[in-house]
Amino acid sequence: MNFAPYIREIGRGAQGARNLTADAAEKLYAAILDDGMPELELGAVLLALRMKGETWEEMSGFLAAAEARAYSLTPPTPGVHPVVLPSYNGAHKGANLTPLLALMLQRFGVPVLVHGVLEGFGRVTSAQIFRELGHMPAASHAEAQQQLDRQGLAFTPLSALSPALAGLFLLRARLGVRNCTHSLVKMLDPFRGKAVLVAAATHPSWLDLMREVLCRKGQTTLLLRGTEGEPFANPLRRPRIELLRDGDCQTLFEAERNSLKNLPYLPTGADAIATAEWTHRVMEDRIPLPLPLANQLVCCLYACGIARDLNEAKALVSLENRTQEI
Repeated sequence: MNFAPYIREIGRGAQGARNLTADAAEKLYAAILDDGMPELELGAVLLALRMKGETWEEMSGFLAAAEARAYSLTPPTPGVHPVVLPSYNGAHKGANLTPLLALMLQRFGVPVLVHGVLEGFGRVTSAQIFRELGHMPAASHAEAQQQLDRQGLAFTPLSALSPALAGLFLLRARLGVRNCTHSLVKMLDPFRGKAVLVAAATHPSWLDLMREVLCRKGQTTLLLRGTEGEPFANPLRRPRIELLRDGDCQTLFEAERNSLKNLPYLPTGADAIATAEWTHRVMEDRIPLPLPLANQLVCCLYACGIARDLNEAKALVSLENRTQEI
């Protein structure tokens, strides 16, 4: 395969570069994932895309190629859509509450897959917190399926779902900058469209791009501005939470403009041990779930089919947790 025409299109700088069609982008990314691109051309493509900026058509093509080559999983509970929480950023300013959201969903009988990285290079990852909570990562996609079937919760490193994607993700250490894979993995659904994907981004432009890609794909998605890039609602100020379903977009909760009047009791540290201990206390009902996370939990229960509508989901969460009015 000759990659020069692709590089010629996307490598002319921010002003002169041309965008790829979704079909061309899928073919290009498929060649990358199939290890069919030499390192020189691979570096050129990744940096050219970063300088140009990816379009929704390009990301749609990349995602199609990635999902076609990743291992798939089967929803373990009939009638209930599993929830997928991509966890790739970790946290260092505040506690990473992605594991807490996963455990709360598991309590309501919702199967949950968290996929992400094991080490955060200075940030606290969901994998590290899960270890402290006694949940070890699945070593393979088959083990992830077993964990989902037995306990309704699995953490799976990206390498177990797609070794090729994991290799591209780790190129940041060599290149010094992120590439399109870092955003792509946040839209990866190993259930092949049968799950509720919780998609999070930190920048408004990427939220717009993800909304376009996932709406056109028809993926059922809860879209929100992530906390340090993680897919949980900021416990101090709820972001807007949107439900994407069958190509439509509905706002379930508007963003709060001000911080909460009654601040929740949060972990004193962001390390894995302190976060796990605090998570245990919430799960044991000794500390109320922060209201923005309760709101997000409501959205998940509604989107996955546990609740028939938003009001029923609110009632379920209010009965289960000592929260304020939801």
